[in-house]
Amino acid sequence: MSLSKILELANQSGGTLYLMALLMLIALTVIIERSHYLSKMQSGGDALIALLHANTPTHAEPMQLALRQHAKLPHISLFQAALIEPPDAERDSCAGHLEEAVMREVPTLDRSLWLLDTVITLAPLLGLFGTIIGMFGAFSVLGDVQNGASQVTGGIAEALIATASGLAIAMIGLIFFNWLSTKVRVIVHQMETIKVMLLNRRFGPPQQQDGRSSLRAA
Repeated sequence: MSLSKILELANQSGGTLYLMALLMLIALTVIIERSHYLSKMQSGGDALIALLHANTPTHAEPMQLALRQHAKLPHISLFQAALIEPPDAERDSCAGHLEEAVMREVPTLDRSLWLLDTVITLAPLLGLFGTIIGMFGAFSVLGDVQNGASQVTGGIAEALIATASGLAIAMIGLIFFNWLSTKVRVIVHQMETIKVMLLNRRFGPPQQQDGRSSLRAA
């Protein structure tokens, strides 16, 4: 299909194909930016969890190096919150402060995903709107007795391109939206895991903490 034919179809759709091209550009921008950002955060979170799982102290050089390398990740706010806790802090108090750190960082994870969600919803509706406008032009040639039928069927076929374009954009956007949403959930789970690991390495597992509290009370 030539460029002139595509421009003709876009004009026949009332300009909706131009708007769908803009929606596709927005969707691709969000997909590329969020994919790079979330993938980087997920790999950094895996590295920090691996160091904690190996019982690496927070003041050790490997941990300090990892914290510097991933200084822009939201996971680092948990380590910062744990470091400013006073030595005599209780587990519940420390857990509350770490939970605050998680809640402050969560909105940055799904930033811009609402744009992709909007594109998924709007693209099929816009495609249907363009098809309706295109069909108005297709039926306007019914006065031509000899060629009217063929022109109508050809016009309808061309008008349906708007609907097909909208559905294609929505399907592509939906696949990546679900993929990115899964990455967000994984990163939130990483932060929750780091929170529990930091608490356990400072205060011990909850069962041990409860046992020590019971002994002190006795």
